[in-house]
Amino acid sequence: MTDSSSSQAPSSRAPTAAPTDSLPRLLLTGAQMLFVAFGALVLVPLLTGLDPNVAMFTAGIGTLVFHATTRMTVPVFLASSFAFIAPIQGSIANFGVSATLGGLMAAGLVYVVISQVVRLKGTGWLHRLLPPVVVGPVIMVIGLALAPVAVSMATGETSETIGYGQAMVLSMSSLLVTLVLAVFGRGLLRLVPIMGGIVAGYLLALVMGVVDFTPVSEAAWLALPSFTAPSFHWAAILFMIPVAIAPAVEHIGDMVAIGSVTRHNYLERPGLHRTLLGDGLATMSAGVFGGPPNTTYSEVTGAVTLTRAFDPRIMVAAAVTAILLAFFAKLGAVLQTIPGPVMGGIMTLLFGSIAVVGMNTLVRAGQALTAARNLVVVSLILVFGIGGMHVGGGQFSLQGVSLAALVGIALNLVLPRASED
Repeated sequence: MTDSSSSQAPSSRAPTAAPTDSLPRLLLTGAQMLFVAFGALVLVPLLTGLDPNVAMFTAGIGTLVFHATTRMTVPVFLASSFAFIAPIQGSIANFGVSATLGGLMAAGLVYVVISQVVRLKGTGWLHRLLPPVVVGPVIMVIGLALAPVAVSMATGETSETIGYGQAMVLSMSSLLVTLVLAVFGRGLLRLVPIMGGIVAGYLLALVMGVVDFTPVSEAAWLALPSFTAPSFHWAAILFMIPVAIAPAVEHIGDMVAIGSVTRHNYLERPGLHRTLLGDGLATMSAGVFGGPPNTTYSEVTGAVTLTRAFDPRIMVAAAVTAILLAFFAKLGAVLQTIPGPVMGGIMTLLFGSIAVVGMNTLVRAGQALTAARNLVVVSLILVFGIGGMHVGGGQFSLQGVSLAALVGIALNLVLPRASED
């Protein structure tokens, strides 16, 4: 999310868009937005075992659904959500891909329900139910719960053909390039640190001779993406539903961020209830086809800031481009040849950065974490979520992020508020 601010309040009038008076210009600008989002878009399916071509297809479909819901008013692109990486990995390991997709559709339904309550009641109840003392540590759990998986990939433990030495060279090189671009990059380079790290690691892997091109030679040039149908199981649904809480709250910040760039108050027009509804329907549509949940992309918000491309039609062009690219099977095959250690190096930074977002949520709230009430809420969320606590069994087992989120919400409602709160 881009933290842009100004002393002047955002206007409720439509922003003045950068000129897109010709179709070629519109398509070119849309392709640029897709390029900015591409690295993060394909990272989620590559880390979770989902199909990257399906993720591109569902990112395009989800973006179109969002713009249809919000009546083409918000210049955003929706694609794979980082907040769901660790939960998807855990859910696939426990329940399988199809059941996980059903759980993700249920998480999208949570967005839809929240959007309708916001439409009827406003946002005050949301902040009371999910204050920073709950949301912050839940986001930290999302980032840290599967941190050992990132380390295992980075050190080559999950690879059968790459040893520890080669794995460390690959993972640390991709990590270093990502860090340099994120900290020292300028212009568009600063918006694509993940893609830069992956490309650098992949080129190094080519030099080291550890890339297997068998999937590329066996793949057709054009083919339908490997769509997977969802199935619905209570265990997977209960596991995934609470994960939607943190991204739903963060969605408000995303709308404020893009609104500060375009000088338009999207919380009023088209309204937060419509943007939440569009996000939820986009996530549900992704689950129908076998893709990861969708969310508004901070990278694209940064690109909008840089290029002043405020026209929502640009994002529609990017969405159509993503859908078309999804049918190039060779592209998906190339992405699947990226060695695990390269992705592991990126994951070490990614999971840590998600945890830092959670920490920042707590810090910006300005609450005393050593106060007894806050100490209890934060401590139990972290230990239950990261430590592997589980409650129940069979179809009604709660564990990980889902258990941590529910425990935090319950404690926040039950425990009396101290005077320093």
